[in-house]
Amino acid sequence: MSKAWNFGAGPSMLPPEVMEQAQREFLDFHGLGIGIVEMSHRSAEYTAVAREAEFLLREILDIPEDYAVLFEQGGGRGQFAAVPLNLLPEGGHADYFVTGHWSRCAYKECAERYGKAILHECAPQGTDGLYHVDYSKMQVTPGSAYAYVCLNETVNGIEMFELPDTGDVPLIADMSSNILSRPIDVRKFGAIIFGAQKHVAPAGLTVTIVRRDLLGHARQYCPSVLDWSVLSQYDSMYNTPNTFSWYMAGLDFKWIKSLGGLEAMEERNKAKAELLYGFMDQHPFYHLPIATECRSRMNCVFTLKDESLNPEFLKQAAAEHLIGLKGHKVLGGMRASIYNAMPIEGVQVLVSFLDRFASAHS
Repeated sequence: MSKAWNFGAGPSMLPPEVMEQAQREFLDFHGLGIGIVEMSHRSAEYTAVAREAEFLLREILDIPEDYAVLFEQGGGRGQFAAVPLNLLPEGGHADYFVTGHWSRCAYKECAERYGKAILHECAPQGTDGLYHVDYSKMQVTPGSAYAYVCLNETVNGIEMFELPDTGDVPLIADMSSNILSRPIDVRKFGAIIFGAQKHVAPAGLTVTIVRRDLLGHARQYCPSVLDWSVLSQYDSMYNTPNTFSWYMAGLDFKWIKSLGGLEAMEERNKAKAELLYGFMDQHPFYHLPIATECRSRMNCVFTLKDESLNPEFLKQAAAEHLIGLKGHKVLGGMRASIYNAMPIEGVQVLVSFLDRFASAHS
């Protein structure tokens, strides 16, 4: 690790090997005399880069051919609009299973701008004072166009490890912060959306994996750059895409494959989460607000026993090159994001700091 251990929730750290390769190819890509960011997205060379990235993602996630893979400009908030614009008919309604901040943002985007969205509060605080995912509340309503979930809530530190049974109603999942962290069955979803800036590439790229029978139903006023059928028709080249992030995504996919794919990635992520949560469970100086069964492997949200120590905690952490630990402004507290690129050595350094800080202030 050359600079610091970056526990930021996004944009977040990328694998050093990936960044080093991008650095080598930034000025001169494969001997062409120009860098990857200078290359036309319609050139034969870049087309090969783009197609390889899609091929690798399909291979890693085992994406069937009856699903389109779209590489789009923007981030998750754009997809909060794209989902109803593509899937919610005029006069129809959709179900939103809300477990935290980002699924609530998606619900509000739909309800306030595009049509009827039915809110299901699915992560209540239990009598134990902890937040639990309540799958029994994830019931689709008759005639629903789709059901929406966020499988990992970065702000709240909640991750869903089960899926609701939505029957014939397409399940739409935001997986921005846990995509490629463990195996999933793409066939269980109507669509998966994710921003690249947490696990895959620099900010500015969004990927949509959507079942092809759901294409072609966008509202007339849906912008062409958000119309999934248009993007599919043009192989994500309808407009100039974020070429650099797309290229970086391909490098990241290669890195995941080199480590053994998603099964190996899940084992790495389990080990990191068990180390961090295991320490905090044994130390009364730190409080974990999420029930054990739905604690996020990606975003460990916690508070200090004495929150007046927050500024000092962050100051000392930064002095030890531990950055990005401040919690989201919505909830405050602390948050350690331990995405794919974070090695277990970084978590070990963090745990050592947590232990020393607690001992010094208990």
